[in-house]
Amino acid sequence: MIAVRLPDGSERNFNQPTSVIDVASAIGPGLARAAIAGKINGKLVDVSSQILGDCELAIITEKDVEGLEIVRHSCAHLLAHAVKELFPDAQVTIGPVIDDGFYYDFAYKRSFTPEDLLALEKRMLEISKRDLKIERRILERAEAISFFREQGEHYKAQIIESIPGDEDLSLYSQGEFTDLCRGPHVPTTAKIRVFKLMKVAGAYWRGDSNNEMLQRIYGTAWINKDDQKDYLHRLEEAEKRDHRKLGKQLNLFHTQDEAPGMVFWHPKGWILWQQIEQYIRNILSQNGYQEIRTPQILDKNLWVRSGHWENFRENMFTTNSDERDFAIKPMNCPGHVQIFNQGLRSYRELPIRFSEFGSCHRNEASGALHGIMRVRAFTQDDAHIFCTEDQIQDEVVRFIDLLKIVYADFGFKDLLVKLSTRPQKRVGSEMQWNRSEAALEAALNEAKLGWELQPGEGAFYGPKIEFSLKDCIGRVWQCGTLQLDFSMPERLGAQYVAEDNSRLVPVMLHRAILGSLERFIGILIENYAGAFPLWLSPEQVVVLNISRGQVDYAQEVVTQLKHHGIRASLDLRNEKITYKIREHSLQKLPYQIIVGDEEVRTNKIAVRNRVGEDLGQMTLQTLIERFKEELSSKV
Repeated sequence: MIAVRLPDGSERNFNQPTSVIDVASAIGPGLARAAIAGKINGKLVDVSSQILGDCELAIITEKDVEGLEIVRHSCAHLLAHAVKELFPDAQVTIGPVIDDGFYYDFAYKRSFTPEDLLALEKRMLEISKRDLKIERRILERAEAISFFREQGEHYKAQIIESIPGDEDLSLYSQGEFTDLCRGPHVPTTAKIRVFKLMKVAGAYWRGDSNNEMLQRIYGTAWINKDDQKDYLHRLEEAEKRDHRKLGKQLNLFHTQDEAPGMVFWHPKGWILWQQIEQYIRNILSQNGYQEIRTPQILDKNLWVRSGHWENFRENMFTTNSDERDFAIKPMNCPGHVQIFNQGLRSYRELPIRFSEFGSCHRNEASGALHGIMRVRAFTQDDAHIFCTEDQIQDEVVRFIDLLKIVYADFGFKDLLVKLSTRPQKRVGSEMQWNRSEAALEAALNEAKLGWELQPGEGAFYGPKIEFSLKDCIGRVWQCGTLQLDFSMPERLGAQYVAEDNSRLVPVMLHRAILGSLERFIGILIENYAGAFPLWLSPEQVVVLNISRGQVDYAQEVVTQLKHHGIRASLDLRNEKITYKIREHSLQKLPYQIIVGDEEVRTNKIAVRNRVGEDLGQMTLQTLIERFKEELSSKV
């Protein structure tokens, strides 16, 4: 008798080995029709998989997260099948699931075109409607290599040859198409109904630029058409919000080939930068941080001692002077330890919180650069807290409280949190790790934050917390971090005098709220679609005259606004007022003031907001009070 325990706690018994789909059928025909895969004792399997002994079983359907991933992976195979039917000379390589979809890499004699994608999508639909059964079989390694070489699929043969060990391999077939895969897959091609091919890009074989260039076709797949429609709408919104386009349209910044991965900030963009930097500077000062500044270039010896030369050398820019090797700093922490080491510290001084708007450089791969989101020169709102082990939890709670305030002020309410714990390779004693992980977990719970555990994903020097934001169209951006470090303070000789006069090494908390200011500004541009709240807007209001008769009055209005700290500009061009209003609306200014003869006569102003609403006539003082209230609330 085989006992199969189900997620609801019930149990089904079978007199002989049975399959996942048979169990689903025994429960009900509706479940059998909906079944995509199974999970036996926590392991995902095909619905055809045999159950040979007592187990726990979950039937995976389209409603499960795993079900959607299986549909997407099966859709990658569907694409490869279509490619082989339409382009028989193409060779298939790999096709994994990615966020919101999948991709598949192909080797082919010419580039795929947009017309090819449409033809492939049509053929995929045809294959789906054939309702082909997807079947798994096992081959020995040598047999599998021979099979793919006979099929002319040399890349697949190479993949098998590179897999360590000598275990048998699983192949999946649907009709005449066979692919190498661990699985599981949907039971038939008819289960793959809603998909779209998105684009073609280049990709090196095995990700190595020394290898041949392949063609990567990206696609998306969903359970129903409404989900796909929502996703495509989000993509359309993201395209409209692209920070690179808006950066140019709003005259904020640009990049160019002479400085790859580095940003040229224009006056308006630098005003935005300064607003953010000054805001962070003020709030850190209010929370006990001391701002410092450390050198851009440091001797190789320091980077060797810190461990960066061994583990981060390929990402560092280096130089030589006076027969000494130097590196431009990729991070600020070693410099902060040098300041901590000046003079003998007492336990009474701890915690010490050093902050720096540290300008760093990292030699990122050129293909990874992306506007101001991924750059080689960047500035961090970086800080390091030197404390005792007993102070860790309190410092983490303080940091989380501060971080939530900052994110809320920038308009982000949804916060996603992950706690990464000890990896296999690590430094520090088990007792230190136990205390540190417990302190971080307790701090997260005290802050009433829901969080996800990432076992084994911590840094070698300590556990860490990652904070991610969700923007207005649902995208998630990882920004803030808090990393607990046992290693670097010891490597760089940091000590303090304990209460019993012994010398102890402080714990070092690496923490950032925004992360890279460049990247955070890119996130803000896309979140707000360039329509920043009043406190962040580089230009808060523009004053427009209707004719030459209002020039003096318009100039006086601007003078008064600037006197009250409002970022105001003046447009006295001899253009129609409708033209000027439309042009400044495209610049997404929060407010426009229009002055004509009536406004001059009554000593008032006519005001329009960003969405085109006419707020009517009012006194300048009334508008200034409105600005002050809006600025203080940061809405």
